Amino acid sequence: MSTTSNDTSAPQSPPEWHPTDEAPTTLGGIVSGYLTRLRGGDVGSLPAVLGLVALVVVFSALRPETFPKAFNIGNLIGQSAGVTVLAMGLVFVLLLGEIDLGAGFTGGTAAGVLGLVMTNHNWPLIPALLVGLLTGAVIGFFIGLLVSRLGIPSFVVTLATYLGLQGVLLKITGAGGTIPLQNNFIIQLNNGNLPVSLGWILGLLIIVVYAGGSFLTNRRRRASGLTAQSMLQWALKAGTLTVVVLAVVAYLSQERGPHPALKSIKGLPISLVIMIGLLLILTFALSRTTWGRHVYAVGGNAEAARRAGINVARIKLSCFVVAAMIAAIAGVMLASRTNSVGPQTGGNTTLLYAVGAAVIGGTSLFGGKGRIIDALIGGTVVAIIDNGMGLLNQSQGTVWIVTGIVLLVAASVDAISRRRANATGRV
Repeated sequence: MSTTSNDTSAPQSPPEWHPTDEAPTTLGGIVSGYLTRLRGGDVGSLPAVLGLVALVVVFSALRPETFPKAFNIGNLIGQSAGVTVLAMGLVFVLLLGEIDLGAGFTGGTAAGVLGLVMTNHNWPLIPALLVGLLTGAVIGFFIGLLVSRLGIPSFVVTLATYLGLQGVLLKITGAGGTIPLQNNFIIQLNNGNLPVSLGWILGLLIIVVYAGGSFLTNRRRRASGLTAQSMLQWALKAGTLTVVVLAVVAYLSQERGPHPALKSIKGLPISLVIMIGLLLILTFALSRTTWGRHVYAVGGNAEAARRAGINVARIKLSCFVVAAMIAAIAGVMLASRTNSVGPQTGGNTTLLYAVGAAVIGGTSLFGGKGRIIDALIGGTVVAIIDNGMGLLNQSQGTVWIVTGIVLLVAASVDAISRRRANATGRV
């Protein structure tokens, strides 16, 4: 899926950053600037966000007694965690204009190795987790080496790993068998909840870190003579984040167990905390490091990046390694959800949903455009479709049809916005 262009212009910056833009200081200016970017093809995650809101409204209206309840929302987060984390890793590969068809079974194989050494060989938790991550890293290194050094198309390489790793996982678990996970820490990763007080502390910490960090960044940029957000922009973004974070924490902190007297269920799901942690770390890596800027440059125009002195092969190799390690985390999350590792852990529709989540959220299939939050937004859209259609007693076939239509619409929006961006000179 590599889309190397013949254009030899300088490597592009991450799509959300336009150093020549003037920072508007009024609400009207902010709205006008945003509309200008939309007309120029820079739609970002807006279609996915609008679709997310529409789905929530529709399913809440059709199933008000079940869909919007905290118990269902908590379950929805746990159900979507594995696919969403896998999509976060795929963003790195998609940014290059490549694909990883074996990512799902990479996660399953890593979880299988973890389960094997922990359950069958009584390894302690930390070494078992490390060997699981190392398994993902080795697989990613192998794929990246073949793609970046030998020039084999990623579609072919990862199709081969999809088939091969499916066989490896079958060997690990045995035909029709499973490896039970009995470690409480692993089980709680995608089934447990934080204490309510800790959830509030974490929510407030996120608000303070974002608001304080963005404020200091803006001040440093102004002191250096660089374009920075206006105080109004900063206040609007910080205020929006504050409202969203506090609303989510408050909603999930209420008692949501169907039988509270027997089992109390409240607090932020640990899986949500893991996803937010990965979101912050990976977003920092892409937007605040030289390596991240090089990833966008290679994805936007590999030849121009090479002429600018960027080691294209090394960037491609590192992205496949990072994606595979995140896939390993996703595999552990999937295994945690079912308390076991089976021959189809990471298989079935897991990969398709993960790729769909990244694209629906706004990551381009053409490379050079995308953010980690796209995977989180897109993963939520896919999970809501699956969850809401299930509550409406629709067949799995109908769920797949609707998800496929949504993915096709997202890909169409991506293609149209890219064409508009090319026409207006924003790419």
